[in-house]
Amino acid sequence: MYIKASASIRSNYNDISKLCKETGEPVYLTKNGEGDLVVMDITSFERRAKELRLAENLWEARTARLNGAKGHSIEEVRNMLTKTIEEVGKSK
Repeated sequence: MYIKASASIRSNYNDISKLCKETGEPVYLTKNGEGDLVVMDITSFERRAKELRLAENLWEARTARLNGAKGHSIEEVRNMLTKTIEEVGKSK
């Protein structure tokens, strides 16, 4: 985790941008010693958004299955996973 004062974004934008891109991690900005903002590079943000959507979809599928929804065949699951893996791989 990287923490910087919010003033550093004005004076060190390029350094913070480089840090985000090199590490793939967000940088937490503080204002008056308190958390204020989080910045991250767009590639990492998009990857995390896709991972979150996948987690939500898996949770919905699990919940639906527990509530009696019809399942999928092994071949259907394999195809869905292959498609998802390809999408996540493109974002890296």
